[in-house]
Amino acid sequence: MERVTVVGGGLAGSEAAWTLARLGVPVRLYEMRPKKLTPAHSTGGLAEIVCSNSLGGEGPTNAKGLLQAEMRQAGSLILEAASQARVPAGGALAVDREEFSQYITERLAQHPLVEVVREEVAEIPKGITILATGPLTSDALAEAIRGRFGDHFLAYYDAASPIVLYESIDLSKCFRAGRYAQEADYLNCPLTEEEYRRFYEALLEAERHTPHAWENLQYFEACVPVEELARRGYQTLLFGPMKPVGLKDPRTGKEPFAVVQLRQEDKEGRMWSLVGFQTGLKWPEQKRLIQMIPGLENAEIVRYGVMHRNTYLNAPRLLEATLEFKGQGGLFAAGVLAGVEGYLESAATGFLAGLNAARRARGLPPVVPPEESMLGGLVRFLATANPQGFQPMYANWGLVPPVEGRMVKKEKREAMYHRGLRAFEAWVASLGMLAAT
Repeated sequence: MERVTVVGGGLAGSEAAWTLARLGVPVRLYEMRPKKLTPAHSTGGLAEIVCSNSLGGEGPTNAKGLLQAEMRQAGSLILEAASQARVPAGGALAVDREEFSQYITERLAQHPLVEVVREEVAEIPKGITILATGPLTSDALAEAIRGRFGDHFLAYYDAASPIVLYESIDLSKCFRAGRYAQEADYLNCPLTEEEYRRFYEALLEAERHTPHAWENLQYFEACVPVEELARRGYQTLLFGPMKPVGLKDPRTGKEPFAVVQLRQEDKEGRMWSLVGFQTGLKWPEQKRLIQMIPGLENAEIVRYGVMHRNTYLNAPRLLEATLEFKGQGGLFAAGVLAGVEGYLESAATGFLAGLNAARRARGLPPVVPPEESMLGGLVRFLATANPQGFQPMYANWGLVPPVEGRMVKKEKREAMYHRGLRAFEAWVASLGMLAAT
């Protein structure tokens, strides 16, 4: 049987290699550390965690809790290691970094079908391959990917705006319209001069994240964080992301003093992003400011804005929901490179890429998890999101279809959790994964 190549020994690559080996497919896992370290890593261990040691909140009301449960059903090495290296963290799944990495490194090294090679990969390998090189993909491989896929490959950093759940928007305070009577594709939240002044002053005072020393962020004018724009002067936002020109509130027939526009992020219209509001503010500050905007007082934020060093693909242009490159049979992407945020999400896409690479090796077509599952919703988003200004995504309830009927939010989340887990378990069982060793 053809040996599959996995490039990158982070959480995604480690999970992909483990999945391939579990399915009886030989795998060669390339990791350039410790021969060549990244600016963020300090060891040669596989699945080294460099930022938060949390894999997200647990339980049936948490979107990451559903993804964790799905991964356990799939026989995830990452979740197995997390259980072994767990440390107290309230309602979250957190790990001892060293024990976590050591466990995964040893498990993969002991598997007879896994060969770990400590070398940098500078070109896209031939044959069935999974690229899982993460946010700090080496310059040489990044150029090789750019050479094949052109400008669809993004290699700067995340400059992402917050995304809110549509059902949490107070539509009585917003209006649909496009500028200058164009298609009404945007939701518009109008602000009076007093509302704008309060928002502007709160934005100036808000606390920012401090970037890691190795990130060396360089802002491009097209994606300057909103808090930086505010520091340039009181009217800067009025000529930028909060520009009211060309928009008339149908309830007044007048142009608002300022406006916050929301753009649809997914095909179903469950998630909407704040246009031009890329930000590096701390998350509690983002929530406080967003809920100062008329119509968003009770907004549920499903992804916060970020500003950090990253290397990722424009997934909607390049990837199928199977995580296979379009028109490139046998070449897959996983992890942050594929357009997801978070350790758990990286591992989950590593599982799916590994599963589908194994199926390719056996002459079978690739598959996609059910849409009710969190992993299924996540990879469908990657394949169908708006490619204009695409930004990485993490697990959230906006990725899966809502349940029918009137329920309080907690009941609704629990219903979505149990529905998704049942669908995922049945899907995994149909593939024979539950019995795989």
